[in-house]
Amino acid sequence: MEFSKSLKLNHLFRRLYSKGKSCANGYLVIYCRKNGTQENRIGLTVSAKLGHAVVRNKIRRRLREIYRLHEQQFKPGWDIVVVARGRAVQASYHKLEKSYLHLAEKLELLHETDPS
Repeated sequence: MEFSKSLKLNHLFRRLYSKGKSCANGYLVIYCRKNGTQENRIGLTVSAKLGHAVVRNKIRRRLREIYRLHEQQFKPGWDIVVVARGRAVQASYHKLEKSYLHLAEKLELLHETDPS
C-alpha cells in the first residue's frame, strides 16, 4: 500500500468507533475520521464469531486486497476501520468489493469521478 499505513493501536480504533462517521450494509461497516496527515491509516476488524482463524484471515486478505487495488481512488488523510459482518464469510470477492466501494462512496472517501 503506497499511500497508507496500518491502524493497529486500540485507542485509535476506539476513537473512530465513538467519534467517527460510519456507514453499514449487510457485509461491512466502515468507520472513518480525518487524521490530519497526507496518508490513510487502515484498520480491519474480523470477529472471532465469524469463524476459525483460516476464515477470518481469508476475509482480512480480501479486504486488504480490495483497498490495495483501489487505493488511488481514496482521498488521503483519513483513518478508516472496516468491520466485517457475518454475511461477509459467504460473500464472493466481487460482492465484498462492491459493498466496500459503495460504503466508501457514501462516506465521501473516494475522489470525485467525472460522469462524462
